Amino acid sequence: MEEDRKARINRLKWHCRRSLLELDLVFDRFWERHEDDLDAEGEAALERLLELQDHDLWALVIGREVTDDHQLMGMIARLQEV
Repeated sequence: MEEDRKARINRLKWHCRRSLLELDLVFDRFWERHEDDLDAEGEAALERLLELQDHDLWALVIGREVTDDHQLMGMIARLQEV
């Protein structure tokens, strides 16, 4: 079971590699703080955010754009705190 989680986390980390340096820095800090406490809901929210284009994701992270999706709002708040 732990190996499954580790594989999912590694896959998410790989998808967090972005072409925008600012996002890379945010995700690096996010993983430093939250790798051990990321639950299944957080993983799902992060997967959904990672489907966005870099500029759209960055706009959410810096607050230029907002979403009314509560699942995404929680993950965006965690990204903003780093």
